[in-house]
Parts: sequence; C-alpha cells; structure tokens
Amino acid sequence: MSRPHIDNIKEQVLQALAEDLGGTCNPEKDITANLIPADSLASATIITREDCIVCGVDWVTQAFAIVDPAISLNWQVKDGDAVKANATLVTISGAARGILTAERTALNFLQTLSGTATVTAAYAALLAGSSTKILDTRKTLPGLRMAQKYAVTCGGGQNHRIGLFDAFLIKENHIYACGSIAAAVSTAKQQMPGKPVEVEVENLEELRQALDADADIIMLDNFTNEQIQRAVDMNNQKSKLEVSGNITDERLQSLARLGVDFISSGALTKHVQAVDLSLRVAMKAE
Repeated sequence: MSRPHIDNIKEQVLQALAEDLGGTCNPEKDITANLIPADSLASATIITREDCIVCGVDWVTQAFAIVDPAISLNWQVKDGDAVKANATLVTISGAARGILTAERTALNFLQTLSGTATVTAAYAALLAGSSTKILDTRKTLPGLRMAQKYAVTCGGGQNHRIGLFDAFLIKENHIYACGSIAAAVSTAKQQMPGKPVEVEVENLEELRQALDADADIIMLDNFTNEQIQRAVDMNNQKSKLEVSGNITDERLQSLARLGVDFISSGALTKHVQAVDLSLRVAMKAE
C-alpha cells in the first residue's frame, strides 16, 4: 500500500506524544526538558547502529513539527532505503527542549517501522528469483495497521487484505457457521461480487472442496512440504495458493521451489524487533 495519508500519520503521532505529555500535546508538560533554558539551541543526529531498511520518515518529521514547528530536519535517507550500521539518517536543529521532548516518540515510530521493513526485506531476499511473494497479515500492533502494512511494502513485501472489509477470508469457524465451504464461498460471491474470496484449508479434502467451490485463493494452513506439493498438483493453477503457518527463514526457499503463489507471515508485523537507533545531541554556543 502507499504511505498513509499525512492526516492519519499526524493523528498517530499526536496520540503518541499525548502518552508522553500527560494526555495533552503541550511540550511544557515535559518536566525534564524544562531543566534546560528555553532559549538553548542544539543540533542532533539520528544514526542506526545496525544495517536496516528505513521506514518512518514522515512520522519522525511530524513528531518534531508538532512539538516545535521551528525545528528543522535534513534527511539523508528516504523510506525504503537500505543503510549500513552507523549511517546518519537525519540531522536536526532547533530548540534543545523541543528536540528532547520529541526524541522518544520519533524514535519509537522509526525503530518499529524500520524493524518491520527490515525483516520483510530479509524474507523477500530469500524468495528472490521465484514467483512467490511474501505477504503480511492482520496480526499488526493495535493502531499501527496502516503504518506497518506500509512498512512491509517498503521492505519489498506485498499486503494481504487490509482488514475485514476489503476481501473475504473464510476460516474454520466461518465454515462451521455457514455449514460448508461450498455454502460459505457461494454466499460470499452472491453478497459481494468482485471481492476476492479466500478459503483457509487444513487438509487435502478441504482443498478439493475449496477448488470445487471456485475459491479465488486457497490458504494451505500448516501443510507439510509434501502436502503442499500434492496441493499444487491438485490445484493445477486453478486458484492462487497461499502457504501460512510455521514460516521460518530456513523454510522460505523450499516453499518457493514448490510453486505456490504467496507465503503469508504474521511475524513480519507481530514479532517486531526494533532497529537499534540513537539520537545524539550537541549544544550550540550562545
């Protein structure tokens, strides 16, 4: 997906700043920053201590702009850039109080979204040369759905459905409540013609039922590689096949060789290992 609208980014940053400032976005609530004279100026740099894929530029920019519009930022990178450890991402100049007040909120967004982009890039690299694409899931951090899905695209991945509104994903409980795979798929196509209809299956018999029902996409949940190969043969390119469950670095390349269309992994967004970043401040002479 494209970068979220700037209004959505601003709303996320405002909420994060309010968590730091007692429920308001008033920088005067930062009692530690108030130890510094109001007219003290500083410069700062944000560096990465490890190789990463950058994501979160606009969130950082908004954090400093909301705290103090006079703070200036000079970015050395853009979202999606691959950078090496110790690289400078941005230089910052302005009131010392404002820089320190916005620091943690800015870094929280940048390290989290860069973490998602970085692990996605690692997964995508393991699939290079194949037609299999890596997908995210709805297993995102609450409130950061759009941001993390954007980060996945910055890392070279693709988005699964955004939420519960834009595509059908018929799982075990839906099948049980509807009575059968055939009934669930038929109802979905009648109610929302044109919306993608995906069915999650747990065995080859359910796969056969999903194929007979003309599902657009079939998710093979926790299939072994041997079962996946049999599923690919049964499918014969009728539906798109997606593999999910127990996705590891070691397994990705073997799955790509089996000829599935997609591999989805919740780990891209729920097992986030934040990138190690640092903001360094230097006071300016009076």
